[in-house]
Amino acid sequence: MGHDPRLTPPTAYAATSTASPATKGHLGPRLSSLRADPSARLAKVTREIETYWELALAPYWGRIRAVLDADVFHRARTAAEHGTGRLFNEAHSSISWDASTLNLVRSKQITPQVSPPDPPQLAYPTRGTGTLWETRPTTGTHALIPVLGRSRTLLLTELESPASTTELAHRTWLSPAGVSQNLTAPRDAGLVSPHRAGRSVLYARTGAAESLLDAASLTCSTSRRRDRPE
Repeated sequence: MGHDPRLTPPTAYAATSTASPATKGHLGPRLSSLRADPSARLAKVTREIETYWELALAPYWGRIRAVLDADVFHRARTAAEHGTGRLFNEAHSSISWDASTLNLVRSKQITPQVSPPDPPQLAYPTRGTGTLWETRPTTGTHALIPVLGRSRTLLLTELESPASTTELAHRTWLSPAGVSQNLTAPRDAGLVSPHRAGRSVLYARTGAAESLLDAASLTCSTSRRRDRPE
């Protein structure tokens, strides 16, 4: 998940809460209590962050990470092949690089962030976010049946969005016990991951499963083109 807030020295919270541009020097009651006694309040803050992660980000992190990794790769390649100027000029229309000067027009999409003593940061829209929630094609998944089995392949296909075993049972006509049994091996292999949401446990496809389904779909498409009569 990244940096664990429990490992941050309490004194750092007192400094950053005051320095944050969002507070403008005025702390509300919650930030004031954290600043006054970070050791006592930190455990609750950490639990809230973990709950948010499990519900809002973790089930979709495979997709999000893939988009971010692709963007980083593209930016790094642009900088290596064409230089820093091209990198900044292509990042957003509000950014331009002129000789040795970086020009920035503040906008809703571009946010310069400075939180001493951290280095300056520039937040910009990631390439490919429009495809983040697109439904992936599931054609060709029959090629996975000899490898994973029919039920496991069906469950991976149904996990386009995170779902509980009860939901998957309704969708697939498998019994809840059968769904749980068939998710065990994919979970152990890193193809699905469980995430608790209140009293329920939601299962989500991982990045490895997305790659596996994409590869099966691509292989099927290639085979169809090869077998198509001239």
